[in-house]
Amino acid sequence: MKNMNNHKKIKDMANVLTDFEDLAKAYVKTKKVIEQTGIPRFYIKCLVELEDFISDMWEDRDGRKAMSKTNSKGLTTLRQKLRKYMRDFEDDIKGYRENPDAEEEELQAESEDEEDVEVVPSLKPKIADGFLKPIDKAAADDDDDDDDSLWGSDHESSSSSDDELPSVGGLRQYTAAMFLKKTGEEASKEAEAKRIRKEEKAQKKKDSKKDEGEWTDVVKGAPHVIEKTVMFAKDTEVNHEAVMKKLTEIISARGKKSTDRNEQIELLHELATIADTNNLGPAVQVKIMFNIVAAIYDYNPNIATCMRSEMWDKCIKNVGDLLELIANNADITVGENILEDSENVETSPYRVRGCILTVVERMDEEFTKMLQACDAHSTEYVDRLKDETVVCEMIEKLQAYLEGKATTEEMCRVYLKRVEHTYYKFDHTIVDGTATEDPTREVMQQLCKYIHAKDNSDRLRTRAMLCHIYHHALHNRWYQARDLMLMSHLQDTIQHSDIPTQILYNRTMVQLGLCAFREGMIRDSHNALVDIQSGGRAKELLAQGLLLQRQHERTPEQEKIEKRRLLPYHMHINLELLECVYLVSAMLMEIPYMAAHEFDARRRMISKNFHHVLRLSERQTLPGPPESMREHVVAASKAMKKGNWNECQNFIINDKMNAKVWDLFYQKDRVRDMVTRKIQEESLRTYLFTYSSVYDSLSLVSLAEMFELEISVVHSIISKMIINEELMASLDEPTRTVVMHRTEPTRLQSLALQLSEKVSSLVDNNEKIMEFKQGNFGFQKTNQNYGGYQQNKDNWQGNKYQNKDNWTGGSKYQNKDTWQGNKYQQNKDNWTGGNRRNQNRQQRAY
Repeated sequence: MKNMNNHKKIKDMANVLTDFEDLAKAYVKTKKVIEQTGIPRFYIKCLVELEDFISDMWEDRDGRKAMSKTNSKGLTTLRQKLRKYMRDFEDDIKGYRENPDAEEEELQAESEDEEDVEVVPSLKPKIADGFLKPIDKAAADDDDDDDDSLWGSDHESSSSSDDELPSVGGLRQYTAAMFLKKTGEEASKEAEAKRIRKEEKAQKKKDSKKDEGEWTDVVKGAPHVIEKTVMFAKDTEVNHEAVMKKLTEIISARGKKSTDRNEQIELLHELATIADTNNLGPAVQVKIMFNIVAAIYDYNPNIATCMRSEMWDKCIKNVGDLLELIANNADITVGENILEDSENVETSPYRVRGCILTVVERMDEEFTKMLQACDAHSTEYVDRLKDETVVCEMIEKLQAYLEGKATTEEMCRVYLKRVEHTYYKFDHTIVDGTATEDPTREVMQQLCKYIHAKDNSDRLRTRAMLCHIYHHALHNRWYQARDLMLMSHLQDTIQHSDIPTQILYNRTMVQLGLCAFREGMIRDSHNALVDIQSGGRAKELLAQGLLLQRQHERTPEQEKIEKRRLLPYHMHINLELLECVYLVSAMLMEIPYMAAHEFDARRRMISKNFHHVLRLSERQTLPGPPESMREHVVAASKAMKKGNWNECQNFIINDKMNAKVWDLFYQKDRVRDMVTRKIQEESLRTYLFTYSSVYDSLSLVSLAEMFELEISVVHSIISKMIINEELMASLDEPTRTVVMHRTEPTRLQSLALQLSEKVSSLVDNNEKIMEFKQGNFGFQKTNQNYGGYQQNKDNWQGNKYQNKDNWTGGSKYQNKDTWQGNKYQQNKDNWTGGNRRNQNRQQRAY
């Protein structure tokens, strides 16, 4: 503040702007303390003085023209920033302007009280008894008043004490007794006398002000004249024409810089009250309320930020009143296609221009912004979320009002609004089976079916389809959700949709994957989640937050756009749950596959992300006990590789994993039992793949006891493996044993086959290099009679002197090289390659 005052004195506006920005940052840093103690008055004083200074500088046009370019730019920027900044302190600034000296008066009163209570210490100066002071009573009274205004209460106390001095011949006399310490009773009497004198003097000042007339306090800086707009003159007749004329006058100021938006809303409310008092009919009320809602929406000009909470409360109330007014008066026709000239607000049937559907849609957008701006873990978010019931009720009222009146396009829009407020909400009674009927399912079916049939734009139909699939998947209706997704073919065209629709598609695929996992469809779950999890950008793809981009940074404009796309917190999907489901699904598929193709050089990866997690764990020199969710899955995978299903299950299902993941599922015990069952089955498959070469035969009973499965389940798993040619064995039903055929290569044989394939490929590459070299050096005497060379030779004969340099420099040797390379290299490669491949096939067959 000191630096700012210094720079204001020399009118260095660029540095004043910098000081203001630093001051705002300092205020933000100390905001927690300020919230407890209140905004300091000196800070408000600084802002008010800065505003007055800027207004003075701005009004001085000659001074502005004489400014340097830097200072002029700093003044303009500072003026705009300060206007926006001071909106958050409107009430405090208003209170300060009304009484700028309040704090000084309080401090002054406190100091006076302290002086009154304080006992004067004993002083014994050597003063002559005859020390006299000449006085003039009239002049002294005048001096008292003047000194009060200049020097405060200290001089007042001294002058008042002078009045009590003994006087001799018109001269006051100071005595030694005056400077001696007074007793307690005398001090209290003197303090009481001072207080009475002060009250009498204040009363005299008030009486003198009354005699002189009313006075107003002058505020520093530019005068702020606040005059309340007079709606109608005293003798004016308030009728439809006068009210509509006044409404047009108020609306015409909309959007101008000098317009006070808050005042405009108040004027419209006052006009609505006047129209209601004079019984001008419901159509006038509807017309005015449309403009009130529009003014509320215009109050915040920045589309990226949400409106203030008090304005949001006004918005909900006015939109609700408008809906109720339209619904209760059937003779009012409202539509955006009604021209202003054809409006009728005087006689029934009424016609009013306005779109109630657009008003409700804008209200829904503002509600989303309000939720985005709140801290998700605060009570403010919970309080604001309670308004969703009100918003949903308004959308239902709007639907009831528009049915039978609106076009199919408008009905599709309002139906989609209902769908978007319903699709992500989980109904426990439906999944439990305790509900006798399924109302939300029927509502979703009815609304989405109408949109599929009537909508002409692809966007609404696509969003309705995705919401419907999401709702099915959320309530464990896996087959309905899967069939609807496959029949829609959205996965083929979704990349051409807008970004919010693509975000909804990603959320739907994630919910499909989670539903498949809950139903035990591990492969389907993995296939649904692999695209979202493979890039490591699940948080951004689901619009649940922004990630740092390493390649290029976002511009501020891009960041604002992406933040507007983020979903409110209550619609989020737990990312740790999602990742755990994906990794467990990948583990149950990948570990048996790795065991079956351990020595296969051309083995493909089912899940790259899962292999990346495994590689990271293998790099650790001293792996400790697992702590995070990923480490638990990695430890379980290592246990499954050995066929130890019990250890694998203990890593996946334990207290820590239950708290992080499994307890978040609905019917969590059912999900845990399913995961345990899948671990047992896949561990059995892994055990057979890994150790089948060690056994001549295996007992089904022993396998069933080892993995705690029924014999029929073990029989089924081994039969499928034999049918799919994954296990070379046969089942002996009478003895319940598995007899191995020993046709699979041993580890040594597999390594030998890999080595032979690598050696053969190395030989092929060496032969290709040798043939390429031979083709380059054997061209000089063999290629002269072939087509390419002969053609160039003919060209040379025709243009002997003109093209001689070209022919000798490039064409002759270049074409020979090309021809030689084509003949010997390509044909021989094809021949040798085919021959080598045939040889390799014969070797493998043998």
